[in-house]
Amino acid sequence: MDKLAAVEAQSDGQRAESELTADRMVARVRLLMIISGVTTLIAIAAVVGVIGYRVFRGGEATSIVTTDGRIALPKGAHVIAGSLTGDRLAVTLDVGGTTEIRTYDLKTLKETGRIRFVTAP
Repeated sequence: MDKLAAVEAQSDGQRAESELTADRMVARVRLLMIISGVTTLIAIAAVVGVIGYRVFRGGEATSIVTTDGRIALPKGAHVIAGSLTGDRLAVTLDVGGTTEIRTYDLKTLKETGRIRFVTAP
């Protein structure tokens, strides 16, 4: 009987120790879950912040320019290509066998530059 009481006392001690170990593990898991949750919230806040910044600050760069107007070209000129870059319009022309690139300001449609390509003699 003494042996049985000693075994029961040992098993009670082991149970108490295993319960402490389990409590410590649960506490660690809770801590890791809190750290994970806080990190996730910070990441979501960063993404929402970037999206908000681009929505409110990107309006200038993404605005569509609508201009009604005419650009006078020389007689016999043919438009080869055109492209928009920022606030400039570049038009490639064939004027009497020579190639020209003319740039225009989109807001005023005034010519801002001209490049002529000629063959060297």
